[in-house]
Amino acid sequence: MKLHWSTRSPYVRKVMAAAIETGLDASIETRLSIVSLSTVNADVERDNPLGKIPTLVNDEGVALYDSLVICEYLDHHSRKGRLFPQGFDQRLEALRWHALGNGLTDILILWNNERGRDPALQSPAHLSSYHAKTLATLDALEATVDELDRREFDIGHLGVAVGVGHADFRFADLQWRATRPRLSAWADRMAERESLRRTVQFDPRLKNPA
Repeated sequence: MKLHWSTRSPYVRKVMAAAIETGLDASIETRLSIVSLSTVNADVERDNPLGKIPTLVNDEGVALYDSLVICEYLDHHSRKGRLFPQGFDQRLEALRWHALGNGLTDILILWNNERGRDPALQSPAHLSSYHAKTLATLDALEATVDELDRREFDIGHLGVAVGVGHADFRFADLQWRATRPRLSAWADRMAERESLRRTVQFDPRLKNPA
């Protein structure tokens, strides 16, 4: 299998973590693929008309996207544990948690893109909205993360862990951990899990080659 991949993408991180959880990581060949909102990567676009990563091309040549679809595909072919509960009620709850974590990731990416624009072109209204929605989501997670902690590890845990991990990666200045001790402790425990420990996001442009 071929995966359009980047060390900076939280969605790619989720897929690679899912591959580790399902024992399929050794079956995936990663291809560094740089994408952005303002450019088109022709190599990615040949496999995914949306031009987005992650995109997985399976052994039959079928391209799969987005990250949740890829995770479910990997889960279906799992050689180890399962990330998607089989019963409807449990599955719905896992997907609900995933939606909260993935939605946080979506907001953070929009926020980071907006604040990365020329200051003269930035929208104060958008910046304020992204900030408020991020804090509201983190507050909701702080209030409810104990419920998630009581569940067996599934796609919901992965979605939330990747979301708060992206907050650490792109928004260290937010200092969200200072006032959310339960969520912070939960995130630290999740970070020790092999699948998340091996897929920590980094920007190669900032990495010290030594």
